[in-house]
Amino acid sequence: MGFKCGIVGLPNVGKSTLFNALTQTAAAQAANYPFCTIEPNVGDVAVPDERMEVLAKIAGSAEIIPTRITFVDIAGLVRGASKGEGLGNQFLANIREVDAIVHVLRCFEDGDVTHVENRIDPVADAETVETELMLADLDSLERRIKPLEKKANSGEKEAKEQLALMMKTVTLLREGKPARLVELTPEEKEPFRQLQLLTGKPVLYVCNVEEGSAASGNSLSAKVQEMAKAQGNGSIVISNRIEEEVAQLDAAERMDFLAALGLEEPGLNRLIRAGYDLLGLITFFTVGPKECHAWTVTKGSRGPQAAGVIHTDFEKGYIRAETIAYADYVANKGEAGAREAGKFRLEGKDYVVQDGDVMHFRFNT
Repeated sequence: MGFKCGIVGLPNVGKSTLFNALTQTAAAQAANYPFCTIEPNVGDVAVPDERMEVLAKIAGSAEIIPTRITFVDIAGLVRGASKGEGLGNQFLANIREVDAIVHVLRCFEDGDVTHVENRIDPVADAETVETELMLADLDSLERRIKPLEKKANSGEKEAKEQLALMMKTVTLLREGKPARLVELTPEEKEPFRQLQLLTGKPVLYVCNVEEGSAASGNSLSAKVQEMAKAQGNGSIVISNRIEEEVAQLDAAERMDFLAALGLEEPGLNRLIRAGYDLLGLITFFTVGPKECHAWTVTKGSRGPQAAGVIHTDFEKGYIRAETIAYADYVANKGEAGAREAGKFRLEGKDYVVQDGDVMHFRFNT
């Protein structure tokens, strides 16, 4: 299980440049005019995790299989998109399918790159896009409420519950607040997710800065970070142009290039970590001579759920999980050493999986 991020923003903020860097392709045309991305481009990339190299070396794994993340590059939204302006609602529909929104904001000055509203104000840009997404959500819910009211009035319990959830969300949207701020009971979380609301998704702001500010950011990115913190959203600073150059280099050249700029790692690594944190994701591993494989689950997942990520039969017939913490696996040089040190555990159905766990599942078919 990976996750899917939709890259959104106004035209000419660097969305396609970021997409090209992240996927190490030139599939998305990056041009200095609005709507150069006509169809949503999709890129699937491996999630970098240094722990895999360590585990594979200890276990003598023949292959390393990382977990993956999917990025969807969506055409630039403009003011009025919810009413069909620009390329309109056809692109809003693409956002509904993603798990999180990566909102790229222009945090650099460059007279050669036009701005669709002739200003450099990333906070205002964020508000423009958020408003369009809220309006689209409001329109979507209002169209669904009327037919649902008839069912609710006839006494259908499920319809009543759905209607109450929608009305609670509509009230918030009418106040100019995104759907992600609605207070949900545990029972409402899954029905809310199924509504596929654009502003119900977590947001990670990417501050696209000039090369000289890639390491520490600038005054514009500082304003975005302040806004993100107030909203409870994530934010990171990246120079998309640097990332595009880095993507074309081999591993050795890449590190030298980054070091010269005062950077320790590519922006992709930081983006993925921020995305994992935003969505509450962790990684566990299965390790052996054949392969070292990374798997992704949400924080709080129990043993059977983790097993189900590998195969549904594993979850159905789950008996127990042979488990070693990553640090214990490394410190004791593998499974045998961990057993001898008493660090090998048998965990049942109630075990909450921890990030870095090395697991082997026992199950009945």
